[in-house]
Amino acid sequence: MLGMGAGRWEEDMSHLLALLFHQGVLDEHFMQLQQLQDESSPNFVSEVISIYFRESEKLLRNIRTLLLDRECTDYRKIGVYLNHLMGSSSSIGANLVRNVCVAFRAASEHCNWAGCLRSLAVLEHEYCYLKNKLHELFQIEQQRVLAAGVRYHPLLQ
Repeated sequence: MLGMGAGRWEEDMSHLLALLFHQGVLDEHFMQLQQLQDESSPNFVSEVISIYFRESEKLLRNIRTLLLDRECTDYRKIGVYLNHLMGSSSSIGANLVRNVCVAFRAASEHCNWAGCLRSLAVLEHEYCYLKNKLHELFQIEQQRVLAAGVRYHPLLQ
C-alpha cells in the first residue's frame, strides 16, 4: 500500500541525524537550513548542499595545489581558501569541517608546512565523511518521499 514504508524511512533519517549531531559533524545551522525547505522548494536542502560540495571541492583542490610545492607555498592564499571553506561549512551546519578549518588556519598562519599537510589530511577525511553521510541522508529522504507517494529528484550524487 502506498505510503506504508514512510515511517521506517523517517526513523532512519532521525537516527542518522542524531548520530551526526552527537558526533559533532552537524550543528544547529543544518536544522535551520532544513527549516527553509517547504513545498514550494522541496529540494532546497539538497540543492544548497550540492552547491556547497561543488564549491568546496574547488577550494580543497586549490589548497592541495598550493601545498604541493613546499618552497613556494602561499600561506596567505591558503588562509583565504580556508576562510571561504569555514564560512560555507558554517552556513550549512558542517560543524566538524569548520572546526578542522580553524586548526588548519592556525598551521597556515604559522607557515607550518608539515602542520598544513596533516591538517589537510584530517580536513579531507572529515569532508569525505560529511559528504558520504549527507549523501546517505538524502538517499533515505528520497526513499521516504517515494514511500509516501511523492516524486522527488535529489541533486546530490
